[in-house]
Amino acid sequence: MARAALELGVRDVAKLAEVAPSTITRLERGESLYPRTVEAIRAALEAAGIEFIPENGGGAGVRLKVNKA
Repeated sequence: MARAALELGVRDVAKLAEVAPSTITRLERGESLYPRTVEAIRAALEAAGIEFIPENGGGAGVRLKVNKA
């Protein structure tokens, strides 16, 4: 969802997170990854403008950060 919101491809996110494109594909399939790898991907997505929303009864999610000018 985060990747789609940013209109980025698998290779784009992989480059931002400094991981292999196959790692992004594995994450999206729900496969197990090292916690440090997941954190690298999360940090890259947050730096690109994603905000992760915690579970609040409706499920966890993502949204684009609001740019306050």
